Amino acid sequence: QVQLVESGGGLVQPGESLRLSCAATGTIFSIYTMGWYRQAPGKQRELVATINDGGTTNYADSVKGRFTVSRDNAKNTVYLQMNSLKPEDTAVYYCYARIETVAARLNAYWGQGTQVTVSS
Repeated sequence: QVQLVESGGGLVQPGESLRLSCAATGTIFSIYTMGWYRQAPGKQRELVATINDGGTTNYADSVKGRFTVSRDNAKNTVYLQMNSLKPEDTAVYYCYARIETVAARLNAYWGQGTQVTVSS
């Protein structure tokens, strides 16, 4: 069984920074793409940033230059460094990972979500 456990959300003022972490645990054989999505009230879930097992990254236009996604393969962990936060970044942030288990099953997994609120 695989789980994604997130941490690092909270309430910050505009212009401040936050760092989200997401650790994958369980019967993991290999982790391919990892990343972050977010969902604001009344809106659909949208991609924020992803990073594949080769280190190639992809960002939503709205966060380019402000957010940085990275991963530590030894810890099965993905991070999202968020700088220069804006009120429009307020959302529940979900960790995502595409994982192959030791039983050779390839599935997409989601974290439970962590709230990020940017407000003065």
